[in-house]
Amino acid sequence: MSDGDMTLFPMTSGVRDRRGLAPLTIGLFLSLLAATGLAQAQSAAAAPASDDSLTFHGITLYGIVDVGIQDQSHGAPINDYFVGGSAEVVSKNSNHSVTGVTPSNMSNSRVGLQGVEPIVGDWSGVFKLETFFNPQSGQISDALKSLVQNNGRALGTQADPGNQTTNVDSSASGQTFIQSLAGFSSKTIGTFTFGRQNTVLADGVAKYDPNYASQAFSLIGISGTTAGGGDTQNRRLDSSVKYVGSFGSAAGGAGHLSAQYKFNQATGSANSAFEASFGGEFAGLSVDAYYAKIKDAVSIAALSAAQVTDLTTLCPNPLPAGGSCVAASPSNALAATVSDNTSYALMGLYNMGIVKFFAGYEHIQYANPSTPLSAGFNVAAYTIAYVNVQSGPKSTYVNDKTLQVFWAGVRYTVLPELDLVGAYYGYKQNAYGTGAVAGCSTTVSGTCSGTEDVISFDADYRLTKRFDAYAGAMYSGVKDGLASGFPYHTTDITTTIGVRFKF
Repeated sequence: MSDGDMTLFPMTSGVRDRRGLAPLTIGLFLSLLAATGLAQAQSAAAAPASDDSLTFHGITLYGIVDVGIQDQSHGAPINDYFVGGSAEVVSKNSNHSVTGVTPSNMSNSRVGLQGVEPIVGDWSGVFKLETFFNPQSGQISDALKSLVQNNGRALGTQADPGNQTTNVDSSASGQTFIQSLAGFSSKTIGTFTFGRQNTVLADGVAKYDPNYASQAFSLIGISGTTAGGGDTQNRRLDSSVKYVGSFGSAAGGAGHLSAQYKFNQATGSANSAFEASFGGEFAGLSVDAYYAKIKDAVSIAALSAAQVTDLTTLCPNPLPAGGSCVAASPSNALAATVSDNTSYALMGLYNMGIVKFFAGYEHIQYANPSTPLSAGFNVAAYTIAYVNVQSGPKSTYVNDKTLQVFWAGVRYTVLPELDLVGAYYGYKQNAYGTGAVAGCSTTVSGTCSGTEDVISFDADYRLTKRFDAYAGAMYSGVKDGLASGFPYHTTDITTTIGVRFKF
């Protein structure tokens, strides 16, 4: 499983009989279920055709439903649209204890179809479509909707709390298909795919996180900063071509090579992007190095009350001759910060059988974009009405911002059915402000240096091959610059129990 994802195109790992597409319509799903005689659901891992999978004429229906009950010591009301329901870690609007039903705690709930169709030799055509949804509300996962729902809402103060609900940016932004891709695959050469798909960095985080990018128990799971090379919108890339190859065998030494390129386009979550990784594994040790360069990376936020008041039309100033304005509404308008991001990372794990050790490090650099974007561009179905200053003496990054991400953890298989996991995650931000806040290390400004620490413990018990139950807790705390603007609390303990069904 990768970020809760089904194993993509299992033929690349030598299993030739599992095929699939991805979710089209409810009617198609029902037709597939009828055609397969309501066959028993398959496990998330690739398996032979004898596994009674939901496969018919080379098309495999798969999915995950993950839902639980969560308590936050300091949180905000749960949102029906944000992919995690709650922010999971302490946030600026964490003002009181919250208990409720949350989605996708261990894995993103989704439904999909994927396929592998033999062409010639060991080459096959492959394709995948996949949709994320929130089982507690029945809504398509749409983080940007959670933001527009909070446009103009006050954060408040400790004495006078605001009325915000959970609102967090994510690349799961209401798309019909969170992934939609097609391509070619060879067991010996590798897989080439085209479309909207997870990034090379996202694949690495899912593999080398001791919690496998769980949203309830992992900072790098709930926050897409690491997997997105600096901004969560780039955890998945539109209009991209991707290669993934593995050579040799784990017993004798295997090599890994991946690369991905996003083509330039007028709108979307980024301008152009390039990511690559290489590494290998031997005798239980697996290590990969990563590099990413993303131009016009977009970080999105809700509009302030002042921005909502000013929001009438999106007009360049001055308006060119013959120019026109684009109408904007608080129901689909948002604000953004745009940057050029460069990151490199090293991740690894050591598998001793019943015990697995994980660790990783990523260095992310944010700079003013070489090609600034003007207000009025779209991300998914939403309009970016305000773009933070990107040039001049008051630009966002007069000094480059750097964020270091690091983590380590262990997964212990106490019983064949039971895994225990303990993990630590950390952020460290440099001081990148100017003037009176240059070099600061306090909460006076968000440009001051600061840290975030997250510790989690959880247990996952497999009741059957397809059905498991989990429980655990996660502590989060922010200090100095990363705690700037937090009027309520700077720590949180989130406790979650839940169940997950995979088919």
